Amino acid sequence: MFLAKVTGSLVSTQKVDSMVGRKLLLVEPYRVDPQTRSQLVGTGRTFVAVDTVGAGEGELVLIVQGSSARLTPETKNLPVDTVIIGIVDHVHVEQRSVYSKQPEDRPKNSV
Repeated sequence: MFLAKVTGSLVSTQKVDSMVGRKLLLVEPYRVDPQTRSQLVGTGRTFVAVDTVGAGEGELVLIVQGSSARLTPETKNLPVDTVIIGIVDHVHVEQRSVYSKQPEDRPKNSV
């Protein structure tokens, strides 16, 4: 599993029948800043992910890739490689909050 931020959406009017009705979102994987370990930083990569949980732009989410992406009931037998499987509420690293979904609980320089 990976952390990622939803950065946008994608519309594809022509696709295989099994993908009709699937919400597609652009996600950028995030990681703990290796220098400060006090914040999350983007990796600069972008993926298209199938949304199975109702995520929205700007949210921090959990994604899975590869064969794991086809193990959810919603994506079984679909031609997908990246799936959003959760919306993140909090991230703590070394007893320190590095992300909170609630604005009042967000650390400075948070995602």
